[in-house]
Amino acid sequence: MEYVVIKCGGSIFSQLPPAFYRNIAELHNKGDVQPVLVHGGGPLISQTLSRLQVETQFVDGLRVTTEEVLEVAEMVLSGSMNKQLVQNLQHQGGKGFGLSGVDGGLLRAIQSDNAAIGLVGTVKNVQVSILHHLIDQGFIPVISPIAIDENGKKLNINADVAAAAVAQELQARLCYISDIPGILVEKNGETKVLHETTSSQIEQLIADGTINGGMIPKVRSALQALKNRVPETVILNGLEPDSLLSFYEGAAVGTKISLTSEVGYV
Repeated sequence: MEYVVIKCGGSIFSQLPPAFYRNIAELHNKGDVQPVLVHGGGPLISQTLSRLQVETQFVDGLRVTTEEVLEVAEMVLSGSMNKQLVQNLQHQGGKGFGLSGVDGGLLRAIQSDNAAIGLVGTVKNVQVSILHHLIDQGFIPVISPIAIDENGKKLNINADVAAAAVAQELQARLCYISDIPGILVEKNGETKVLHETTSSQIEQLIADGTINGGMIPKVRSALQALKNRVPETVILNGLEPDSLLSFYEGAAVGTKISLTSEVGYV
């Protein structure tokens, strides 16, 4: 059995076409690939905080997670978003099962050393036996990135980081779903997709500003995952019909990240 962890960000959630969920269901129903979905939800959390008039602050671009903010984040991530993803999978023939990192202690975490950002954590352990049990029952796990520490305190986890942690434990392929076709670079006056890239080139692209914003934690977590038994990571365009199936069929889609390989453009 081959595993694939699919990370879906909140910024693309509302734009994903039915084909995205159908691809996941088709992979699962073939029987030789087991998908696991991990999702974020930043924009919807921001909207809900604003509607509830909960004040939020940011430090170096990161939301400060207070007790009140965490309560809203959990409501959005583990509630409305998680169940909508499960429903979307069901509509396309997939048996989704929604849960958070709190359930059964699926994601065990410790709080970040950066006290300024509040109740934000780093995953230290994934109880994969829970996932194996769901998988054995024919389900596709759909995970929201709220974790719990050894004292029972809930912590907010960056969804890219949570997905990488799950992929590491399952030794799974790791697919980051985006709204762009991959890492874009300028070459000979044209914007092209970087089809394959390496850790050293990624650091250069971060340094020169080509990779910026939310793409930085994505590629950094991908590299960390590769160092921890994840066989392959890729950034795919979830808005492109059948991109996930095309990737599995060997087509040149997205940006594949590796520790050492030749780089190429498409």
